[in-house]
Amino acid sequence: MASNTQLSYSIAQRSIHWLMALLIFFNLIFSDGMEAWSRAVRNGGTADADVVGSANIHAYVGIAILVLALIRLAFRLVQGAPEAPADEPPVAKLLSSLAHGTFYILFFIMPLAGIGAYYFGNETAGFLHGGPLKLILWVLIVAHVGAALIHHFYWKTDVLKRMTSGVKA
Repeated sequence: MASNTQLSYSIAQRSIHWLMALLIFFNLIFSDGMEAWSRAVRNGGTADADVVGSANIHAYVGIAILVLALIRLAFRLVQGAPEAPADEPPVAKLLSSLAHGTFYILFFIMPLAGIGAYYFGNETAGFLHGGPLKLILWVLIVAHVGAALIHHFYWKTDVLKRMTSGVKA
């Protein structure tokens, strides 16, 4: 594993981060087609072509997120990540580590649960995917954005710049 001596994330790391963020938001916000497909299947019916198309888009975006997560993890293992700011409170460092670890777990578990539900008919996987895992992801996103804003505006660190411009303040 690479050491954490870099000052910001690489262009590749930043690009994958923001692409994944867009794809994740897309799937979180536009999940109606998958939900309609799931209701139709659960009730013994068949979904019309538009619903199947929307469900397929949701599934393909989820698979893209899974592939990008693999690439992102490889970059993190090879290139590392910047150290937390030295003056960051220890509890914030701990929460940050837990949040980032949970994000990585969700980047893999959510698409796999979705695949299990959509392609293999596993209802438990579907429940987990659209229920508790989705809720945990939303909570983490809100906390992540909030923490980045606190770093930028309150603690005045360069944490946000590392993932946007890549410039160390």
